[in-house]
Amino acid sequence: MKTIVLLALVGLGAQLVDGSLGMAYGVTSTTLLLAIGTNPAAASATVHLAEIGTTLASGVAHWRFGNVDWKVVAKIGLPGAIGAFAGATVLSHLSTEVAAPVMALILLALGLYLLIRFTLRGIDRRNLGKPVRKRFLAPLGLVAGFVDATGGGGWGPVGTPALLASGRMEPRKVIGSIDTSEFLVALAASLGFLFALGNQGIDFAWVAALLIGGLIAAPIAAWLVRHVPPRLLGSLVGGMIVLTNTRTLLRSDWIDAPDATRYACYALIYVVWAAAVAWSFREYRKDGARETADALAAEAARLAETDAPGDATRADGATVTAGRPSAPTD
Repeated sequence: MKTIVLLALVGLGAQLVDGSLGMAYGVTSTTLLLAIGTNPAAASATVHLAEIGTTLASGVAHWRFGNVDWKVVAKIGLPGAIGAFAGATVLSHLSTEVAAPVMALILLALGLYLLIRFTLRGIDRRNLGKPVRKRFLAPLGLVAGFVDATGGGGWGPVGTPALLASGRMEPRKVIGSIDTSEFLVALAASLGFLFALGNQGIDFAWVAALLIGGLIAAPIAAWLVRHVPPRLLGSLVGGMIVLTNTRTLLRSDWIDAPDATRYACYALIYVVWAAAVAWSFREYRKDGARETADALAAEAARLAETDAPGDATRADGATVTAGRPSAPTD
């Protein structure tokens, strides 16, 4: 029962993160399932089955808040589904001894990306509003879908930054469109796992727990996407994923590091993680101060323009220009 409650809380927290950042539901949930000893293919299958419900709810919520570009959803979602089905099939045919370190490596890379991306980088708005080309979206969807299924997550960490980097969509529409198209990816990956594995190793009570937590969080996350500081949240989540998957790798048969080495690595990760979170918070405060100053300057300029002396007409018919009357008109 404790495991079920824990998974429900993980589903809730993961969906809050995913709905706010446009990524990390699968990465967060799969990382936890691996940490408690779940078979890699079964962990990915469990998460993707839960995501069928959470992504549907998240998509509806984002649509109601006007965060979805349906053309982008179609152009990236269908190739993503193809990539996800292929990835599920590949992962299902790997042995546990090989699959666990492989998945941990993928998750570690995604965690590092999250940590670095949200700690150091902002959003390029120079091309905002320009259409996103299909020849860019289709390959992106194919790769992101494959990584998502083989790594137990990755649709958001691959797709969201790529769309943000293009600078052609508002951040909230990037997140809403990625979350909505993920329904197709989750459905295709789940079908791939069920065809390859049947229900072997899949605990449907765990699926239900993750689903319930995610359903509760989905509408909250769609609202929070306008208010949560992404830099800070991304750094927090990225560090957690890096730490957990480093632990999995160091304890795997591939490395089997001694205790002293493992604890030294953990200490280093904690120090870097704390520094990244502190830096993100500092930059978030600086960004907020800059935005406030820019808004005040724009408002001051608008008021100055409104209050500037212009042409007016006196009662005797003379025109006043910049405070200097001309001769009265007949």
